[in-house]
Amino acid sequence: MLQKIYLDHSATTPVDEKVLESMTPYFTEKFGNASSMHGFGQDAIGGVDKAREQVAKFLNCNLGEIIFTSGATEADNLAIKGVIRAVHKRLDVKPHIIISLLEHEAILQPCAELERDGVAEVTYVKPQANGVIDAEDVKKAIRENTVLVSIMYVNSEVGSIQPIGKIGKIIAEINEQKLIEWKKEKKPNQGKPPIRIYFHTDAVQAVNFLTCNVKRLHVDLFSLSGHKIYGPKGVGLLYKNKEVPLIAQQVGGHHENNFRSGTLNVPSIVGLGQAIENLTEETGVQNNEKISKLRDLLVEGVMKNIKEVILNTDRENAVPSHAHFSFLGVEGESILIGLDLEGVAVSTGSACASGSLKPSHVLLAMGIKKEIAHNSIRFTLGKFTTREEILRVIEILPPVIERLRRMAPKL
Repeated sequence: MLQKIYLDHSATTPVDEKVLESMTPYFTEKFGNASSMHGFGQDAIGGVDKAREQVAKFLNCNLGEIIFTSGATEADNLAIKGVIRAVHKRLDVKPHIIISLLEHEAILQPCAELERDGVAEVTYVKPQANGVIDAEDVKKAIRENTVLVSIMYVNSEVGSIQPIGKIGKIIAEINEQKLIEWKKEKKPNQGKPPIRIYFHTDAVQAVNFLTCNVKRLHVDLFSLSGHKIYGPKGVGLLYKNKEVPLIAQQVGGHHENNFRSGTLNVPSIVGLGQAIENLTEETGVQNNEKISKLRDLLVEGVMKNIKEVILNTDRENAVPSHAHFSFLGVEGESILIGLDLEGVAVSTGSACASGSLKPSHVLLAMGIKKEIAHNSIRFTLGKFTTREEILRVIEILPPVIERLRRMAPKL
């Protein structure tokens, strides 16, 4: 029987047993609508309230600052479009957004839409060759009309960690200085206050590995998704600092303090809360150490046994789960299929862009040539990955690459 090996945890993760156990009663016994006033509804809202408390403790925020969504894509759209639409009417100038060229499409497309509609201006910050944004480049891009900065915490393709805390501190200092200067020039009750810069991070790939204390990171908005942290699909959240102006993008009810209409997905919200609670500091450290050792074993095995391969993940500046390679002379899709036939699941990049034949915008932004970008495969490990599985992949991969290279046309 073919051994199945899953190394695509950046795309999604299996639901943890404790998470599934926490969700089950809310499908059957406690199935009420969380907005209903009767006992069934109160049982349901009790589960939601507990999840909100679990998340608030993890993020170090207030209960009212959490907005449950259908996932990080919705949370990202709400953060970007919600803030810009809220401030657009207040300003005498067009609001300015700063994002990186590494962002997920859930950030890139809303920004492009706002720019296309003439609602905002957008500046795109280029990463360094290792896939890390320089905080000083973000600072240099800030203008008088900058309203929003959005930089992802961890890149989903190469795993690079962005200096979110450093960028957040820079933005906080700029906001404070602008306020001090305004108070010197005018009395606080006269004239419009200076334009405040709000800071958002898409933290989908970071939650398993890095600190998510929103105060320590100096972020105003923070998106995450349940299915990346061994929780259910179809649920996520947006942390919104109470001072941030936001216009709902989904209307038709008064749910989530009027920021997100729609009947609450109670079982999934409960599961998300449990998945968050599972991320204790001790467990997280143990998982990180284990995953890091296995990732290094994979990298060293690949680099030793296969010629003409490039490691695109900078292990010194990346989460321990990622190993992104370019195998010269072989299309990434062919490698994916070849490994799948051997029972190994990997990816050529973001699962949300898997239907596209274009080379990864992330790799191109890092300065990787288009033809090399097409030769790329992403391995992402998880807490259930075993040493035996990694050794098996190291055994399987070289002959797959060798066979595909022999079949490749010689140009």
